[in-house]
Amino acid sequence: MKNIFKSVLLILFLTISCNEDDSLGNVLNTNNYPYKQQVGYSASDILSNKNFTDIYIEVMYVDGFRPSAETLTNLKNFIGSRTYKTNIVVEERLINISKKSTYTIDDVRNIEDTNRGKFSIENQLVISALFLNGKSSNDTETTTILGTSYRNTSFVIFEETIQAASNDILGPSKIILESTVILHEFCHLLGLVNLGTSMVVNHEDAAHNAHCTTETCLMYYLIENGKNAPHWVKNEQIPQLDTYCINDLKANGGK
Repeated sequence: MKNIFKSVLLILFLTISCNEDDSLGNVLNTNNYPYKQQVGYSASDILSNKNFTDIYIEVMYVDGFRPSAETLTNLKNFIGSRTYKTNIVVEERLINISKKSTYTIDDVRNIEDTNRGKFSIENQLVISALFLNGKSSNDTETTTILGTSYRNTSFVIFEETIQAASNDILGPSKIILESTVILHEFCHLLGLVNLGTSMVVNHEDAAHNAHCTTETCLMYYLIENGKNAPHWVKNEQIPQLDTYCINDLKANGGK
């Protein structure tokens, strides 16, 4: 497959991480729902309405790094288009933390544990979404982490990094980039690709696990921010899921 990203100026990766210390467990109790499991554990529960009919997104952000209203609307619309949830609520809350310039994934987990106020119960499944200043400790000179899904119902967005990337006059707009990142991370919670939602046809990128082989798919591993971003800069469109990913979601109880 021709690699359209060879001339990338700044490589930005969307990544996932798992909490390997937590066991999966065997019994589902919606009044004591586990939220410290590995990414993909709750894929079917998010997609279908078998155990939860409603979904609540608890958006927690630090001062100065609130996500765009348009981005949250895009997230809500995406959930409605790919899941069978009958009620979708997205609420924002400012959190007061000791800000750092760099965050490890353990820092992120601790911030969630200290500030999370909503938990899944009865017919409502709760997703935690953190928007932080600073950058990921996994950043290097050539790669920049924009977001990470790190538990079965949790992901973090490094909003300051997104703002910096979108300030490039040749880069994508903040809303396009921010929306792309948040939808990508949410799709990891949905089990894509091969993280808890089985593949109907093998399309996992062997070189970049849990990502799609289709370069134009929302679940492709690479985000580009520079002169060579035709699918963003020229069209200013959020990448969509390809047929492989959509078929996987449908097979696991989604749309």
